[in-house]
Amino acid sequence: MAPRIRVIANQKGGVGKTTVTVQLASTVADTIGARDGQVPVLGVSTDPQASMLEWAGRVGAALPFDFEQCVDPAALARLRRLDQYAHVFVDTPGSLDNEGLLSEVLRQADEVIVPIEPEAMAFGPAARTIRQVIAPTGVPYRVLINNWDPRDGDHDLRETQEYLAAEGFPSFNTVIRHYKLHARAAAEGVTVVQYARNRVALEARQDFFRVALEVLGNDGQPARHRGVNGVYTAAGGR
Repeated sequence: MAPRIRVIANQKGGVGKTTVTVQLASTVADTIGARDGQVPVLGVSTDPQASMLEWAGRVGAALPFDFEQCVDPAALARLRRLDQYAHVFVDTPGSLDNEGLLSEVLRQADEVIVPIEPEAMAFGPAARTIRQVIAPTGVPYRVLINNWDPRDGDHDLRETQEYLAAEGFPSFNTVIRHYKLHARAAAEGVTVVQYARNRVALEARQDFFRVALEVLGNDGQPARHRGVNGVYTAAGGR
């Protein structure tokens, strides 16, 4: 059976694409467990800066998913044939200028996850990524609000949610909250499933667990989201 391939993409740098890729791959791997003694999740970095590679190297043998650094479109074309994996999560560069690489990644994708931070300056780049890069391919996508700090109040969060709804962009129900644990994880060589067992760490892990459940809940189905009236609608199809 071919794996489910999800690409994490946004033309704006600094929105947490690598963090979302690593933490979501880790959570899904930890949630569904090993399959016939094999790691069921593969993480792939197509970013020449290799931030994910560096993070994976620091985690070492404790990394809960298999990892590959790949910037070769021909190699990426083989992703769908990797039937030893159930799920593949692909990190993309901060700039999506490499059209050949991006086209091949999207050609393989079952869904695109678009991280966005809850601030007005992030709206334009996310919208351009969706309209100019993702939507023309017909690949289902969802926007993931990332790095919201509740200490700042919910004005920016509500503004972002209202913007996504007004534009008709499908989004995850879960919002990833800001935690220093996430910001420090790469430097400390840990993933979300290896955080210390305390209240803050459990809360931080909970967000990615909820996103993982939303991801796994859509396997084999078009991406869906809850609209402003609570009605679930399809995000699109291929």
